Amino acid sequence: MLRDVLQRRAAAAPDQVFAVFENGVSWTHAELLDQVRRTAAGLQAHGVAQDDMVVCWLPNGPDVVRLWFAINYLGAVYVPINTAYRGNVLSHVIENSGARLAVADGRLVARLADCETIGDLATVAVVGATDPLGLQLEGLDLIDADRFVVDAEPEPPARPVEPWDTQAILYTSGTTGPSKGVLTSYVQTHEMFGPRTMRGIITGADRFLINMPMFHVGGASLLYAMLLHGGSVAVVERFSTERFWPQIRETGSTIVFLLGVMAMFVEGRPTAPDDVENPLRKAFMVPVVEDLPTFRRRFGVDVVSIYNMTELSTPLITDWNPTIAGTCGRVRRGIEVRLVDAHDCEVETGAVGEIVVRSDLPWALNHGYHRMPEATAVAWRNGWFHTGDAARRDADGNHFFVDRLKDTIRRRGENISSVEVETEVLAHPAVREAAAVAVRSELAEDEVLVVLALVPGAALDPTELVEFLRPRCAHYMIPRYVRIVRELPKTPTAKVQKAELRAAGVTADTWDRDASGIVIRGERLATGGA
Repeated sequence: MLRDVLQRRAAAAPDQVFAVFENGVSWTHAELLDQVRRTAAGLQAHGVAQDDMVVCWLPNGPDVVRLWFAINYLGAVYVPINTAYRGNVLSHVIENSGARLAVADGRLVARLADCETIGDLATVAVVGATDPLGLQLEGLDLIDADRFVVDAEPEPPARPVEPWDTQAILYTSGTTGPSKGVLTSYVQTHEMFGPRTMRGIITGADRFLINMPMFHVGGASLLYAMLLHGGSVAVVERFSTERFWPQIRETGSTIVFLLGVMAMFVEGRPTAPDDVENPLRKAFMVPVVEDLPTFRRRFGVDVVSIYNMTELSTPLITDWNPTIAGTCGRVRRGIEVRLVDAHDCEVETGAVGEIVVRSDLPWALNHGYHRMPEATAVAWRNGWFHTGDAARRDADGNHFFVDRLKDTIRRRGENISSVEVETEVLAHPAVREAAAVAVRSELAEDEVLVVLALVPGAALDPTELVEFLRPRCAHYMIPRYVRIVRELPKTPTAKVQKAELRAAGVTADTWDRDASGIVIRGERLATGGA
């Protein structure tokens, strides 16, 4: 378990650097263990016990690393949430978590005042606020998170932490309803990118540049993986096209994950004579760029691709430098993958079917959705986990991702629930009905199109809708395209025909936010020290 791994690393290599951060802070294994122990003692002194849920609402940096590990050190459950959350999405996630304590960046805490409910949340430890009590949120005890660092050794958990215990609850966007909390065991996190899965890909000599947030599986699982491999990490707040290569060089990073449009942005930078002069040697790339050989020669890296999601543990992995266009890999050892029809019958080679997965190792996949038994039953049926993603397989076992069966929209690395977008759009008094769908971006992945019908007699300027959504939605959820119609197309049972809307795409009467000069960016949160 994490507690044991921390102690073993600190005993075997106390002076080896494990983590470096943008603010100049770095921690050896011994220093990491000290930070974690003192933070765990502080959490314990404030009532955190084994199996308790603790929300972390923090950007990447030293604070989220030590708090996550300290939570697990006590046998409690790490519940990270997206720093872009606000409004109904934030309210739902906090209530669903069941957490009584949250540790939050001081610049985010005021958003709690706009939540209809915060469930069982009673205390918020504020990081980086000069006067957290001055916020005065009714019903919440706001304290300074510095009080959570105590110069003491915490008491051990009441019972041993077991491999099948819940290590984290990671929220992933819903497709037919609210966001779901994926119950992740220590086994699953170990298997995601750990030594058994990534043998020959990640080594103890590697330093992983982590530029995906710790509330995403791509950030959290890789941090833990490098602890398991005996390697190190460089943690930066976010991916930046301009800062990417300086970060690689400054931190000495040897491996990175390029998700979605990241690789395209790196590839699209002007060429430079020293492009190949960098420490990076390996990259996970999803999806693989079209001209991989040129990318490899230019930057001197080897590339591997995978298929994965928060609920899984990397079931499909390609060979190094895949030459088959569009493949996301073959089934790794210890995993079974089938492509099935709507009745769970396996489809023929070359046909498109839903990806369903199971493992030979118990608990290596998610063990359900937190407080959502119906959603768990739907996903885990007939002994297989149903991903909701469609793929095809060739005769050699190569898999090719085709599309999402669900209505999730993926925009620049973020999964967006169409239901959640629609809920916020429908909150506008002029909107009668709305449907959010994905349309292709000129870069990659998706853009958000919302098609809406207005209340009789009402008028709505799309610019007004965007401004209405700004305080209600995460920045990446705000639609780029808006089309106003008299009626949404429906089936005989009154269900909106989203397939028809997707097929129509961006029509001549569709308003384009980008073309109108409206720029929306996420709030940049500078990282703080430990």
